[in-house]
Amino acid sequence: MSYIEFKDVVKEYKMGEVSIKALDKTNFQIEKGELVVIVGPSGAGKTTALNILGGMDSATSGSVIVANKNITKYKNKELIKYRREDIGFVFQFYNLVQNLTALENVELATQICKKPLNPKDILIKVGLENRLKNFPAQLSGGEQQRVAIARAIAKNPKLLLCDEPTGALDYKTGKQILKLLQDTCRKEKMTVIIITHNTALTPMADRVIHFKNGTAQNIEINQNPTPIEEIEW
Repeated sequence: MSYIEFKDVVKEYKMGEVSIKALDKTNFQIEKGELVVIVGPSGAGKTTALNILGGMDSATSGSVIVANKNITKYKNKELIKYRREDIGFVFQFYNLVQNLTALENVELATQICKKPLNPKDILIKVGLENRLKNFPAQLSGGEQQRVAIARAIAKNPKLLLCDEPTGALDYKTGKQILKLLQDTCRKEKMTVIIITHNTALTPMADRVIHFKNGTAQNIEINQNPTPIEEIEW
């Protein structure tokens, strides 16, 4: 059995008399320690799948297996524990606490985890050793995103879920962030999943899942991922 398995997952939203399927019998697998890129146009179901995998949303039907456990059967308390201990989130917008320093933002996240990593060490790893005492307003967009990634990594999660993590960044900074994610996957043996609409990024992944019309329509396995430094878009 694969580390992650989506089995006939359906997510349906009802708006009055109208039903909309964000996911329609979606199936895919992911192995432990892989860097996965999920690509597809807006409205294809990518973010919905990520939110269900992260325990922030629930499937209408089907099952999601993570480490041999069916998270679709979790009660609310079990989902809270799952999000707290197993999942790290990185969003397009940084969601930092404005009146806390970079170090304090990361420390805050580690207070709810069982086996967190050292916040200062992780901020140094992401190149922010000279920004530990700076507040978000004193940081560039790229630096704020690095704090957000450090916050997610410091939880020492089994799964790092990234929703368009470079969408609000310039090309150079975006490339630095993607290198950081690629390095984290390799060095920390962490399973990293990145959502993007940019198909040019797919060579960096171990596995590429193409979404369209609420389903995973094509899955590619890449035996020799390309270092992000060598990819142009």
